[in-house]
Amino acid sequence: MFLRPNHRSKDGKEHTYWSLVETVRTADGPRQKTLCYLGELNSSAQARWLRTIEVFNERGETQQLKLFPSHVEAPPDDPQVVRVLLNKVRLERTRQFGACYLGLELWKRLELDHFFEQAVDDEPADVPWSRVAALLAINRLCAPDSELAIEQRWYPSTALDDLLAIEEGKINDTRLYRCLDRILPYKTKLERHLKQRYGELFGAEFDVLLYDLTSTYVEGAAEKNPMMRRGYSRDHRPDCEQMVIALIVNHEGFPFSYETFDGNRADVSTMETILRMVERKYGKARRIWVFDRGIVSEENLAAIRKRGGQYLVGTPRSQLKRFETELLKDDFQRVRPDVEVKQVPIPQGEETYILCRTSGRKEKEKAIRKRFSASMEDSLRRLEKSIKTGRLKDRYKMERRLGKIQARHPQVNDLYEMALRDTMEGVCLFWQMKEDRKTWRDAREGAYLLRTNLQAETAEALWSKYMQLTEAEASFRALKNELSIRPLFHQLEARVKAHVMVAFLGYALWVTLKHLLKRRPAILPKPTVSGVDNAQPLSPMRALALLSTLQSADIILPTMDGHEIRLRRITEPTAEQKSLLQQLGISLPDHLEFNRKCSVDSAIA
Repeated sequence: MFLRPNHRSKDGKEHTYWSLVETVRTADGPRQKTLCYLGELNSSAQARWLRTIEVFNERGETQQLKLFPSHVEAPPDDPQVVRVLLNKVRLERTRQFGACYLGLELWKRLELDHFFEQAVDDEPADVPWSRVAALLAINRLCAPDSELAIEQRWYPSTALDDLLAIEEGKINDTRLYRCLDRILPYKTKLERHLKQRYGELFGAEFDVLLYDLTSTYVEGAAEKNPMMRRGYSRDHRPDCEQMVIALIVNHEGFPFSYETFDGNRADVSTMETILRMVERKYGKARRIWVFDRGIVSEENLAAIRKRGGQYLVGTPRSQLKRFETELLKDDFQRVRPDVEVKQVPIPQGEETYILCRTSGRKEKEKAIRKRFSASMEDSLRRLEKSIKTGRLKDRYKMERRLGKIQARHPQVNDLYEMALRDTMEGVCLFWQMKEDRKTWRDAREGAYLLRTNLQAETAEALWSKYMQLTEAEASFRALKNELSIRPLFHQLEARVKAHVMVAFLGYALWVTLKHLLKRRPAILPKPTVSGVDNAQPLSPMRALALLSTLQSADIILPTMDGHEIRLRRITEPTAEQKSLLQQLGISLPDHLEFNRKCSVDSAIA
């Protein structure tokens, strides 16, 4: 192994970068394999030495040594020269660096380090609680796992001990659990802090609020947690007890607030609680609320109007029947190639209704209707056959089976006429599709209805504003998929709420990265066809995956006098990684500290 110089001309100056290489035999002959990059070592005008290394001995005394490659002859009388045994140079202690460093930079960008220092670092501790909180949030962003898995597997494999200045052996699951208990009381202050920072960093406004709910389940009985109840499971786990999470974001997906409810809480019953909570935290204001039909009720809309608020909401499908005449008219306005809308004002009313229909949704609902119709007709034919062949003779049982068929197919039940009739041969089943319902069936497929008390806005503007609700749905997808908020393993109510708070912190980092990538689009160079660039901007998870290959490691340089020089360095980023870091405004450190009492570089006897 030996040091190899690499020359490069930049800004009219010659620069020399050094790498540690070794010669290996291959099928094509001897080749040089790069072990690691050492960077620009000849930073001064002195031609005879490459880099001065500050070395500390066991007594803490400092000494300057000069490191020379094998082909350079050192000055014979220079006491600061050290000879390195290149054939014994080795690499130790590789750690994940890139994704963790990005997470920490996002943490600092939101000034969460200062927030938690003021909130929880009021008492001396082996590890400041603000740094433990950062560790939990960065884990939720980069590789979400349980506290036990963080201690045993994830944290020891990362460079967070260097980045957060945490001494070896100080992180364990008990300290992580205690940190959860400490940060939970600051939920409201945290939400206000993030709202302010998003306004400062991105000019985020919170006059339009998107509100939605989801659920997450717990592993275990959770007997000591009264919040955990069985209810409607959006995770398709009705066998598990669960809790309901309400999230409020703005139209760009920036988080405004969140709340937790009992697992059996109905969506429609949460609105009044949320309204009071928002007023308590942020005061009264003329806000615009956007939410879907699962939260709509006359009482909820009246509560918003009473507070001087405005709303734009979806409505139950049953409301479409009121506008059958308007739906059958061909006077819709096309606002997108596959979207048509029409404004339907109510005479002497404060509200406006917007009829919408999309071709994609129409095809989907048509396919669903055909599937349910085929299933229903098959069930009716089997019941009809059972009655005709005499296998089913009890009229009461016939009616029960017919009722079950209708209950299993509520999506198409109203399109059919079904009856049991007495004939000369006995009871027979009569059924057919209602001819007068075919036109209505075709018209309602792909259609949905919006309801609002907003004034002086076009149907297209109102539809576009309602479509912003997809940002709330995207937030839940990020929480459940990328940030893995489910399932919950905690059994105590306070710990469960703190777990949700850490997931909320992870989402705060995630959405910050998302908008940094959007504002400064990170484009990876890709092959082009006929000179056309087909590159795509990065998603947050792709950016994290790209930087995850950056590692930190210790380069061990054994010397002729029996010492070892340890250099903790970061692997050289690729061109794609450099481009991403530059666009995010992030600079990598030259080296990492590992002997904070002495130096960035150290010598071992």
